[in-house]
Amino acid sequence: MKMTKDRTATMLAIVQDGYGAPERVLRSDHIDRPQAGTGEVLVRLRATSVNTPDWGTVAGVPYVLRLGTGLRRPARPIRGSDLAGVVEAVGPDVNDLRPGDEVLGSLWGSGSRAGTFAEYTVAPERQLVTKPTGLSFEEAAASVMTGLTALTAMREVGGAGPGKRVLVNGASGGVGTMAVQIAKTLGAEVTGVCGTGNVELVRSLGADHVIDHTKQDFTQIQRRYDIILDNVLNRPPSATARLLAPHGVFIPNSIGNTGGLLAGLPRTLRATLMRKGTTKVKLVKFAVNRENLDALVHLLESGQVRVVIDTTYPLDQAASAVAHMLGHHARGKVAISV
Repeated sequence: MKMTKDRTATMLAIVQDGYGAPERVLRSDHIDRPQAGTGEVLVRLRATSVNTPDWGTVAGVPYVLRLGTGLRRPARPIRGSDLAGVVEAVGPDVNDLRPGDEVLGSLWGSGSRAGTFAEYTVAPERQLVTKPTGLSFEEAAASVMTGLTALTAMREVGGAGPGKRVLVNGASGGVGTMAVQIAKTLGAEVTGVCGTGNVELVRSLGADHVIDHTKQDFTQIQRRYDIILDNVLNRPPSATARLLAPHGVFIPNSIGNTGGLLAGLPRTLRATLMRKGTTKVKLVKFAVNRENLDALVHLLESGQVRVVIDTTYPLDQAASAVAHMLGHHARGKVAISV
């Protein structure tokens, strides 16, 4: 007699069996629902989003990254780190959150084997904050990784502020749309680089100048910048770094394209190795904690920053959501509604 799982103790999740095209390696399955441990919160997910680590791990490129994720298949089978949802239950030593609270946050850096392409997940309480009532679950989930990356890049790594000139390459993507807005709130003069179809979007986000990369090679312009955030690395890093003003900082933030054994790693490594010379190169390493989440939420709640969502997919179409991101043409974020 075939035994079936008790659906009250399971959940729908998108499970990854190997590496390759999203529609081939991602599948829906009912698996055991996780339980909240000490200091953890069980969240009934309402939305999540797709980030670079998600599509990179699904595709398994650059291949060298499989040394960290798993050679034949990822050790953690459920993708996703951003989350927005409702607290279902709390574990021991959870002090501030209660069942029924609406929250947003991230699993990034927590060491958890859980993921967010699922109906439920568990997250450390310290990596969750209360969701603003005026923010949809999709907007909340789509804001976290890209928002914290942009906030850290502009405020802490680059030191954007009045009198500073900022260039954002890939200004219409998830991090780019956030970075343009955050740099403006800090008082900087911002130039955004994007394709023809996104010029008006980037301008509407507050960019002082917009360069259409299909019509002009931005590395050939005469203007110099104090901060360059490169989310694309579609030009040689040395050419982009020539646009730096004295004491300017170059922030590479991309793993490059998705083809070949090493994909975009050679260009990424060249950008990183430039810091051994005279070019000031810094990487973005953000922490998911309540201080940073509160700072991001303040920007969102005050209306100084808005979340740009290209498309929202239902959970059972998560493979299509990842494929959309793999196309590298999304305006802002790709969200998943649960």
